[in-house]
Amino acid sequence: MAFVVVMVQIFKFNIWKAARVSFPFSCNSHFRAVQHFLGQEKEPSQSSSPTGFGNGGNSHHHCSHELPVLGLGDAAARVIPKSRPPPKSYKGFTPQKNLRWPWKSRKRSIEQAASSKEEFRNLREDDFSKEQKRPMPKPMSIERTKGSEILFGIAPCSLAFSQSKRDFFQLFLKSNSSCARPVMEEFAQRAKACGVPVHHVSRQVLDALCKGRVHQGVCLEATPLHPSSLEEAEAPQVGLGTQLIWLVLEQIQDPMNLGAVLRSAYFLGVDRVVTSQKDSCPLTPTVSKASAGAMEVLEVYSTDNLQRFLKAKTEEGWEVIGTVSKSEVEDKVPVISCLEFHWNKPTVLILGNEGYGLSLETRSLCHRMLIIPPGRMLQPGIESLNVSVATGILLHSICSQKIK
Repeated sequence: MAFVVVMVQIFKFNIWKAARVSFPFSCNSHFRAVQHFLGQEKEPSQSSSPTGFGNGGNSHHHCSHELPVLGLGDAAARVIPKSRPPPKSYKGFTPQKNLRWPWKSRKRSIEQAASSKEEFRNLREDDFSKEQKRPMPKPMSIERTKGSEILFGIAPCSLAFSQSKRDFFQLFLKSNSSCARPVMEEFAQRAKACGVPVHHVSRQVLDALCKGRVHQGVCLEATPLHPSSLEEAEAPQVGLGTQLIWLVLEQIQDPMNLGAVLRSAYFLGVDRVVTSQKDSCPLTPTVSKASAGAMEVLEVYSTDNLQRFLKAKTEEGWEVIGTVSKSEVEDKVPVISCLEFHWNKPTVLILGNEGYGLSLETRSLCHRMLIIPPGRMLQPGIESLNVSVATGILLHSICSQKIK
């Protein structure tokens, strides 16, 4: 009976010791999780780890009570801590409480950062203190002369000063424009010679004056420029064989097209430009900018009765030439290529509206029609050129015949 009692006590003691042996392995797995999360290597301990305890045995070796294990074979020489010590800090970092699932702490940090970022994004300007707000500059109040307009761009303003067709009121130059300093100084000197006040303003003020167009740092307040009356213009002395060419524009409405046409006419040597008063674009600052200032130099006339003007030119011996696209060829008026035209008398070249071209009344008064031969088979809808491009091609084919 005593032998049975002894065996039972030994069995219980062995079970209790086996449970104590599994505890360090559990602690070792916890500390490995902390080590992986913090990305730090554990400092080596003064004493070596007991066999079978891994890297975590160093922390348990500091326990004050050690019990030998009997009846467990090789495990009898192991040292078992009596109680679980508090976790040791690694290089100044204390392991977190939740050591089994370190990804939860990372997820919580990411969620907190996203929440803070969203809150900052939702902040309005009113949420900041008034001391941190930058004071907005007060807009400059500019008094304009009634009936004046604003020229903009270096070439239009410079040529306007040189031609003296307008009255000038104020010159506005961009302040701190170091890239074009000599040009700005020249503008200031010319304005001073004409008695025109000069204002150095910011780019925002110049943008407001020209309504956001490209001003190149220069704006000039001046009187508008109007076409001269064709009826009051002096008639040129025309003799047989004299090579003169007048360009007539019927209802050109786009200011960019009109400016480009005037620039080509001035460059290629057109003697006079005539526009129809009805449904035609006026001579605006936009036209002057598109023409690179040619509008300020070239004489532009207008007539309120284009058909009567063409009949008068025919009676004076001028040849009236119209323009038409290849798809608009008619049998009533002869049509030739611009390359076949021979310039041997004073000529009136007429170009029509951007959309529908010449009116029927004007076509009936033309002696011949010119076309620009295309370089390929054209698809429907793109069988014609822009009016400014067509003007340049036709004028070059005619004016290149001028006898020098």
